[in-house]
Order: sequence, then C-alpha cells, then structure tokens
Amino acid sequence: MISKFSLSRDYKKSTEATKISLAHQEKAKSQIASSSAIEVHELTRCFGSFVAVNRINFSIRSGEVVAFLGPNGAGKTTTIKMLTGLLRPTSGQAFILGFDVEKNLPQIKNFIGYMSQRFSLYPLLTAAENIEFFGGIVGLRRQKIKEKIEELAAIISSDYLNQPTQTLPPGIRQEVALFAALLHDPPIIFLDEPTSGVSPERRRHFWMKIYDLKCQGKTLLVSTHNLDEAEYADRIIIIHQGKIRFQGELASLYEQEKVTSLENFFKQMVSEPKNGSNNSSY
Repeated sequence: MISKFSLSRDYKKSTEATKISLAHQEKAKSQIASSSAIEVHELTRCFGSFVAVNRINFSIRSGEVVAFLGPNGAGKTTTIKMLTGLLRPTSGQAFILGFDVEKNLPQIKNFIGYMSQRFSLYPLLTAAENIEFFGGIVGLRRQKIKEKIEELAAIISSDYLNQPTQTLPPGIRQEVALFAALLHDPPIIFLDEPTSGVSPERRRHFWMKIYDLKCQGKTLLVSTHNLDEAEYADRIIIIHQGKIRFQGELASLYEQEKVTSLENFFKQMVSEPKNGSNNSSY
C-alpha cells in the first residue's frame, strides 16, 4: 500500500526535477540572448602519447556561422566530438550556452544538433525509419514524428522516403542527415564535413540551407577542408596538428594582412612547424 508519505516524497522529487529543468532552460535562453554560445578553454585530447587536440581556445557568438578548416587528421572531428559530449577531454573545458559539457551533458543534448561525417544515419533503415528512430530519441511524440516524416517527403520526394539510406544518392542522404539533426529544433548545430562527397552544386545548395538556419538565429560550427566554403561563413578557424593556427574574419584577413588568396594563406598556416603559434587571430 502506498503511504501518504511516499506520495508526498515522490511529488517533491518530481517538483524539484521540474524546477531544475526549468532553471536549465531559463539559463540557456539567457545565454542565447547574450553573446556567447560556445566557449572552449585549453581543450586537450590525447590518445596515448598522441596529442590530437592541443590546448585550444576559441569562442563562438550566438547566431554566428563559423567554418572550421583543416586538413584530414587536423583535429576537427575530435574537437566536435568533445563539444557534443561524445568524447571526454583529457584536460580543459568546453561550455555550451554556459553549461560545462562534462558536468551537464543531459541538459546540453537538448540544445545541440550534430551531423557527423559518416555515421549520421543507419544505412539499413529507410529515410522514414531513421526519422522515426531519431525522433523517438529526442522525445518527439508519435504525431509529431509523423508530421516530420511528411515534411521530409516534401523535401526529398516520397520516392526516396522508403529506400534504405545506404542506397540514396549522396546529396539526398545528406538532406536526410541534416533533417534528422534538426528534429528537436536545437539552437546550436555542429556539422562535421557535411558536404564531403557531394557535387559542387549540392554543396552550394547545402550552404544556402546553412544561411537559412543562421537567419533563424541558429549558431553553427561547420568543419570542412573545402576552402571555397569558408567564404560563406562569418568567421574561420584553422586547425592543424591539433593546434589552432588562425581564427578571425576573412574580411579583416584580406584588408589588414593584405592576403590575396585564402588558399595560399591556408597553406602557410598548415605548413608551420608543430611548435608554431597557437590561437593566433586577427
């Protein structure tokens, strides 16, 4: 038999949990309204003796689109995995909307969307089944998931909706992966090499979608090794051998430093010795 005491105790626990959740939401709203969405302090990740990310520092303002540039193996994916809580830092801290990623991961997951380079979708599931699966993970109700699947069908055509995602053309698969990452309408979005393996036309189309998200007030960190895509971003961060070589606006780079070619500047940054400058900016 359930006692009045246990009912009272459970009610108090439920009330406290609700208060904590609401407090987190209010803090996030406050942080979105302020300038900082992402902050990284001395973030480091080692795999044995190999230092994949080496004491990096940067911040990203709310509503900003930042292109995260670097050659393969530079540390881009490792950094994003630490920012999304998929990988624990060896040292240093990362904050999302003021929340420490390590200490507040359950709350942070409500505020971020993540599209990984290779494993965003389950290849044997259809596009619709992937949306149903990920919609359930982020807590959407059945009716909302059904509406989302109908919304996706209008974007990619119903012909693709019931095909296994491994059989979809790369550009369509990319559309489904982005759609899945945005199901819960997160204010911060991490895109890891989202345009890899698609045509130049599809890449331009994808960056138009990114611009639309920016117009909605979203904050985006987009990793890429395609230098021409940097032109679409508000700022760029160049990482090489686990260290940040440059961060800043392209306009100031061209004007103040008289750089005539991003390609040449990028080559200069990634050809510096390993003990070169870290976190330089203009």
